[in-house]
Amino acid sequence: MKADPDLLREEFFKAYGDRAADPVFFYSPGRVNLIGEHTDYNGGYVFPCALDLGTVMVLRLTGGTKIRLNSLNFPGEVEVPLSSAYTPLPGSWTNYPVGVINEFALKGIAAPGLELLFYGDIPNGAGLSSSASIEMVTAVAMNEITGAGSGMMELVRMSQKAENVFAGMNCGIMDQFAVGFGKKDHAISLDCDTLEYRYAPLILGDRRLIITNTNKRRGLTDSKYNERRSECERAVELISMHHPVRNLSQLTVDDLWMIEKYIDSPVIRKRARHVITENGRTLDAITALEKNDIATFGRLMNESHDSLSADYEVTGIELDTLVYEGRKLPGVIGTRMTGAGFGGCTVSIVESPHADEFVKRLGEVYTTKTGLRADFYMPGIGDGARRIV
Repeated sequence: MKADPDLLREEFFKAYGDRAADPVFFYSPGRVNLIGEHTDYNGGYVFPCALDLGTVMVLRLTGGTKIRLNSLNFPGEVEVPLSSAYTPLPGSWTNYPVGVINEFALKGIAAPGLELLFYGDIPNGAGLSSSASIEMVTAVAMNEITGAGSGMMELVRMSQKAENVFAGMNCGIMDQFAVGFGKKDHAISLDCDTLEYRYAPLILGDRRLIITNTNKRRGLTDSKYNERRSECERAVELISMHHPVRNLSQLTVDDLWMIEKYIDSPVIRKRARHVITENGRTLDAITALEKNDIATFGRLMNESHDSLSADYEVTGIELDTLVYEGRKLPGVIGTRMTGAGFGGCTVSIVESPHADEFVKRLGEVYTTKTGLRADFYMPGIGDGARRIV
């Protein structure tokens, strides 16, 4: 189903009735990170862009005492009584929007009675930030309907906190930031330590951005994501006994000797090495793209995946098959996993004349090697969260 306002309005009326009172529409994109993986919660640089895949929220105020939530992606209605402090529902997708509503409540900004319908065309669990998209569309909507007057940066922070505390996923700020601050045909160079950012035109010319979904299901909360974050924190503790640092991204490749000298654990050393080298690659990649040096950008994408596979160990056979088999195909400039890993997606830059061949041949070899069917997307680069109707 396409995110057509007329179709979604009809679905809304099927769920809630009362065709005399028209709803309003909000939209929030998904995102893909071009390079800079697992650096965000380590205070490093990332380089994401918002996609023209996303989440539509259809909303209507009721004057009642409940928030009613429906989704065209998940079956069943959920009703939540209005409260000054909300409680998560185990395993429910509604923890993402309700977590944001809870953040407003904790600031003394109460939600009114609401009827909400969500529809998203972001593959759930694929690492393209479907959760951040739901959070940010809720934050933008709540900000408008309550007259809270919060700026986008505050909405980003509230959404991140909702995911960390309410939904139980200890993510960094990149996802919500990219979703909130996305700009059409631009990527965002973001320093996750200072939150300083700038836009860089994403001019691919006769090349396509192709996202490939492994279709291996994984929930981040149940994955080893939080374990990796703890390992990085341990690396900082060990290094800080001799050379005080707040996060691993304060170190450069010239400081790699420290991890060999101060960290005994081979595993912790590998985790730290990835973060430090990935941060350097990301800065180099941003410079390359600003110079429209796509070849160098692609090489750095490849090196990023190699590090994520060998040092950070967050890839697995599905992602590695897509990347290493993809590199063998004509016209592939760069390809890497994107997102937290353990499944999810790869992002590739492929010369346009070879795009269809890439999809066909990689899809065939992936199914042969893994028994799974990959899905391919060729999205555009879109704007951030906003009201649309």
